[in-house]
Amino acid sequence: MTTSKHIDPDYECVTNGIRVSVKPYYLHDQSDPEEPRYVWAYTVRIDNESSHVVQLRTRYWRITDAKGLTDEVSGDGVVGEQPVIRPGEGFEYTSGAPLATPSGLMVGRYGMETTDGEAFDVNIPAFSLDSPHELRQIH
Repeated sequence: MTTSKHIDPDYECVTNGIRVSVKPYYLHDQSDPEEPRYVWAYTVRIDNESSHVVQLRTRYWRITDAKGLTDEVSGDGVVGEQPVIRPGEGFEYTSGAPLATPSGLMVGRYGMETTDGEAFDVNIPAFSLDSPHELRQIH
């Protein structure tokens, strides 16, 4: 799904001319603090600001909850797709993450490949998963 729409990102970084923007959302209706189960959706936009056609081949996520427990997720593509993104175009998708704690952190990378066969990693900015069920103190 190549679109010209842009999200209003909370987190953003650029690697090799590929801009990755992320906006996480806490999902009240899918969360149940009594369980405990806290669920977030996050929208990712990948914009190709380089001069090369690229294809997103793989994804890797490191998800850490508030207790420091880490889960690693990797695989082919995103949401069942391995999108080809031409210069000046972008790809956007929404996915989700459940945690057993009221907050956490996600960070990762996408494995990209140019039409010339050059493979490279693109950083996904670290972003926090914050729910209204955790009190924050600033020291």
